[in-house]
Amino acid sequence: MKKKVLTVVQYLFFLGLGLFFVWLSVKDIHHEQWLQIKDALARARHWLIVPAFLLLVLAHYVRALRWKILMEPLGYRPSNFNVFAAVMIGYLVNSGVPRLGEVMKCTILSRYEKLRVDKLVGTIVMERAVDVVCLLIAFACAFLFQGDIISAPIRERFSGIVSDGSGEASVRKIALMAGGALLFVALLFFVLKRFGHIDFIGKLKNVVRGIGHGLSSIRFVQQKGAFLIQTILIWVLYLAGTTLGIYALRETAHLGIGGGLTTLAVGSVGMVITPGGIGAYAVLVGKLMSWYGLDENTIGVALGWLLWVVQTVVVLIVGVLCFSLLSRFNKNRDHESSPVVPQ
Repeated sequence: MKKKVLTVVQYLFFLGLGLFFVWLSVKDIHHEQWLQIKDALARARHWLIVPAFLLLVLAHYVRALRWKILMEPLGYRPSNFNVFAAVMIGYLVNSGVPRLGEVMKCTILSRYEKLRVDKLVGTIVMERAVDVVCLLIAFACAFLFQGDIISAPIRERFSGIVSDGSGEASVRKIALMAGGALLFVALLFFVLKRFGHIDFIGKLKNVVRGIGHGLSSIRFVQQKGAFLIQTILIWVLYLAGTTLGIYALRETAHLGIGGGLTTLAVGSVGMVITPGGIGAYAVLVGKLMSWYGLDENTIGVALGWLLWVVQTVVVLIVGVLCFSLLSRFNKNRDHESSPVVPQ
């Protein structure tokens, strides 16, 4: 009973957070700006949405193939369709209830491929750990190739923290901040080790341990080369789909692949904050567009919602389609993809 109540509270919290970001993205928009948003969307190159849609579907399919590689050390050989359907239905469920989609993915493969859920959980932890690293790399690349755009607002906002009275960087302040960061990390490790028996601290410790375990488990992957190539391909497809969305809007087409890279990095954070990125994605992308000198409340909002809608439609259409075909696909299918080793 307690677990169900916590699930409902969690769902309501994230739903409320998503609605708050939706309100935040539109609260300052007046009538004239709404007309500009409608005009920008009406004049967009709508035909580019189709290849962007297909690229995102392909990215999800490659993700499914990569997940299948992680199952091989366990002796599992599930069908490509069942794995892909599990991934898409998982995304569909996550759009409403965060993290429940991960459970659904494992449940689907457990039902149709006779795989053990407890063993699949480890592969998902490994996937998430790799995704965290990839997101950090995406941010690093964004700073490397678009540093002149995105570093200026950050430097302007935080310059007072690290500068002295003359406006120059203060070595003393920087040293104090670095020392404070190291002290925080040391304190965090102490708290996790010393107070791990406390429920909240224990959960935080499990998250940190899970990421570390997931990354270390990569050594057991049999097809490391294929895993690496597919990981790169997933993010390249994400980048291509995002860049096509930027080209679709005439006011942002000049940003090119560089703008696509920063939008991918920043937008990915929004997808994590709220279920399916609702509200948060548009807010972050809108703010990013203001760094490029575009109006946050018009072009920023138009681009943010355009990209979010395309990604959401992919999940809705393909997720529902996979759900409707799943039983039919497995109805008369011999379980040739059952585990090749005893469970």
